[in-house]
Amino acid sequence: MGMTIIEKILAVHAGKEKVSPGEIVDVFIDVRVARDFGGANVVKNMEENGLTLEDPSRTFFTFDTNPTGSDQKYATNQQICRIYARKHGIKVYDINAGIGTHLLIDEGLVYPGVTAISTDSHANILGAVGAFGQGMGDKDIAAAWARGKVWFKVPPTMKLVIEGKIPPGLTAKEVVLNLLARFGANGLLGYAVEMYGSVVDRLHLNDRITIASMGTEMGAIILLFPPNDEIIRYCESRAGKPVTPVFADPDAHYDRVVTLNANDFVTRVSRPGKPHDTVPVDEVKKTKIDSAFVGSCTNGRIEDMRMVAEILRGRHVAPGVVLKIVPATDEVWMQCLTEGLLKVFKEAGALVSNAGCAGCAAGQVGQNGPGEVTISTGNRNFPGKQGKGEVYLASPAVVAASAVAGYITTPDDIPDTPAAFDMEEREERIRKAKAKAKEKPHDLTGVLEGRVWIIDRDNIDTDMIYHNRYLTVTDIAEMGQYTFDNLEGFEHFAREARPGDIVITGKNFGAGSSRQQAVDCFKSLGVQAILARSFGAIYERNAINAAFPILTYDDLSGLELQQGDTLRLNLLTGEVENLRNGKKGKVNPFSEVQMEIYQNGGLF
Repeated sequence: MGMTIIEKILAVHAGKEKVSPGEIVDVFIDVRVARDFGGANVVKNMEENGLTLEDPSRTFFTFDTNPTGSDQKYATNQQICRIYARKHGIKVYDINAGIGTHLLIDEGLVYPGVTAISTDSHANILGAVGAFGQGMGDKDIAAAWARGKVWFKVPPTMKLVIEGKIPPGLTAKEVVLNLLARFGANGLLGYAVEMYGSVVDRLHLNDRITIASMGTEMGAIILLFPPNDEIIRYCESRAGKPVTPVFADPDAHYDRVVTLNANDFVTRVSRPGKPHDTVPVDEVKKTKIDSAFVGSCTNGRIEDMRMVAEILRGRHVAPGVVLKIVPATDEVWMQCLTEGLLKVFKEAGALVSNAGCAGCAAGQVGQNGPGEVTISTGNRNFPGKQGKGEVYLASPAVVAASAVAGYITTPDDIPDTPAAFDMEEREERIRKAKAKAKEKPHDLTGVLEGRVWIIDRDNIDTDMIYHNRYLTVTDIAEMGQYTFDNLEGFEHFAREARPGDIVITGKNFGAGSSRQQAVDCFKSLGVQAILARSFGAIYERNAINAAFPILTYDDLSGLELQQGDTLRLNLLTGEVENLRNGKKGKVNPFSEVQMEIYQNGGLF
């Protein structure tokens, strides 16, 4: 039996003829990247563990989350990285360059068949060119910098076929929002997904980047696009050399095959709080907005900028509405200048910033305030992710049209007179938002015992666990106090948690960002373990590498657990017992690699 694309890439980079799903392999990493908020922790890991660089020429820093250095803690971390880079000959894509994942493609560092890792949880965007990209935590990145390799479990592959024709007026953003409506936040959890079909064949690079960038929001390891001739030519021109694309074998095995018809796709918008909560745009049309944002790694390419300019040309942003536009890279910014798009943006009343991630990681622009309603081209709208307001996700065309109208609408339905603010409604909205913000509702033996916290929710993301406003904290001792302070109903967790506690939760725990702090905050509090039906892929790696016990389960109903019960847990056998009533059950025990790292006290 043949291999899938991801199996072929991993096999070559692991020095093996063949690999299979579930197999753990040591993978050589071609390109190893740390961003500005994770970079200082990578440096800390390197220096505290006496590690040396395996190959500086494959090692990079990208300063994209706060590419103005406007926050003192970000500026400090960036300077720590610059100093380390000067000492060791590492190239820095500094605050004038743009989003790291885009730079890797445009600078010719990543092309079909390459492996790359970054502290960016959207590093799997590189699947757009048929490369293997993964977001990882600072321990993994440091290990790759020192060894050139990281361990990786070969994922099962799913084949997703999109046939038919995308309806007129719909863009790649609508395609991925329709996929989110179909698969939800965890419908692709743990899969490498290969994209095929007549629709996929016709997608340009910017379209593929948009779709690939939201694979993380569906739980996918990566969305891999077999490169067509256009992609191959682009990558060869950027890399300055021939590239050899990787394609699946004709007899490759797929764990699942799903076929969708693009004719059924409609213009969709994600409602605030959940990227997968997408609805047809008509359900939210005429929702009054305060601000609009165009940019992020999902929609910051030149094609997106041209689309927005076409709608804004000869028009003006609605009174009282703020439109923020942030190109993905400096090259895109310069194209906007050369093509006269910046003039169009400014005449329309938009704020244009330098290239970067913008609001996604509390960056240079894009944040909103309590009660503020934003429509955004970003890939995430988790509560608190882009500020204290509400964020709808949409395509660049819908965002631009909405900015002109003053409410959510489509390019074919922009009113002659923009909507005005209803101040009574607006003040009531702000009052409710502020009131909601103030609410405060109430060993190496492998055997653990602890008090149980039951948090019966799915898709708890890393912003809920450890909000991005605390990302510059590098001292684990300080992290615990911020645990779950952005998870509604559990803001009191850090105050009431006790050393030895065990958290039991639902599916896809730790979805979202690659931040190591979302693991270390529990260690800071002395929490012993987390049991979940499933974990986000990056979170799982971060926890294992930090020797923090996480385990998955299928059904614990037989334990008849209540909040505050005491649980006995055997990491080796997976046996669990509720000490209150003597009821017993099973969870999935540690894997061999997990136990080895746990007994070693961590990856290092």
